[in-house]
Amino acid sequence: MIFLTLEHILTHISFSIVSIVITIHLITLLVDEIVKLYDSSEKAMIATFFCITGLLVTRWIYSGHFPLSNLYESLIFLSWSFSIIHIVPYFKKQKNDLSVITAPSALFTQGFTTSGLLTEVHQSAILVPALQSEWLIMHVSMMVLGYAALICGSLLSVALLVITFRKDIKIFYKNNHLGNESFSNVFGNTSFFSAKNYYKSQSIQQLDHWSYRVISIGFIFLTIGILSGAVWANEAWGSYWNWDPKEIWAFITWTVFAIYLHTRTNRKLPPANSAIVASIGFLIIWICYFGVNLLGIGLHSYGSFTLTSN
Repeated sequence: MIFLTLEHILTHISFSIVSIVITIHLITLLVDEIVKLYDSSEKAMIATFFCITGLLVTRWIYSGHFPLSNLYESLIFLSWSFSIIHIVPYFKKQKNDLSVITAPSALFTQGFTTSGLLTEVHQSAILVPALQSEWLIMHVSMMVLGYAALICGSLLSVALLVITFRKDIKIFYKNNHLGNESFSNVFGNTSFFSAKNYYKSQSIQQLDHWSYRVISIGFIFLTIGILSGAVWANEAWGSYWNWDPKEIWAFITWTVFAIYLHTRTNRKLPPANSAIVASIGFLIIWICYFGVNLLGIGLHSYGSFTLTSN
């Protein structure tokens, strides 16, 4: 009972802190960047990390196994992964360009876990025989860490596409303006748009840079997770590959991001090309991680859930 109460408290504290972080980010968007507010949001995310860590440790102690046996526990670990990605640049004394992505992602996952939509899986249960293995921590943790990094990197690519699309609109507007204004007005407008397009170009380069770095890390985690899962599957089910829906979609996810990395390394192609692939990968990740669980079929059906009904 004590552990359950502590878990409940830590879950809601972490969700409340992340909500405050989102509010601080909204304030800094509306007002000029305030250093004190920015530092407060970073420290709040560190507090969130420790709360979620305490939550995972508490659940581990009273359940007797690492808390990655169902969707509810993996969502908590996903929130923990987002907080890790958020605070790493902070400790490296770098400007955290990922905070706009990681904080809302942590809020979304924490909000879903505390919403009450998940039933039964909130309570820790005895592991099914297939999960009673040392490979549980290795395989599932690598997969969830990979999902978290790939989601963040994909969202950065989506932002890149949005900025690129807006840039094209501005250029089109400027070109139309050239035929309608006097030379003096054209000169002024061209200078204005040149400066604006310069900053947009810088933003695109930064987004492309961070997206590539984060997705590369996520791809490594995903690869390790798939390989360790294949070894575990051979031990549990006697085959490295079983054409399970989860396995198929994990391989599709791996393939999409392998295409992204190949496209990204081709310097002749604009960043938008690889960003489109990563944006498609964002949808594929959620199908693999969340959508397959809705079906509740296959060898990974123990990760499925049911929704509450009135």
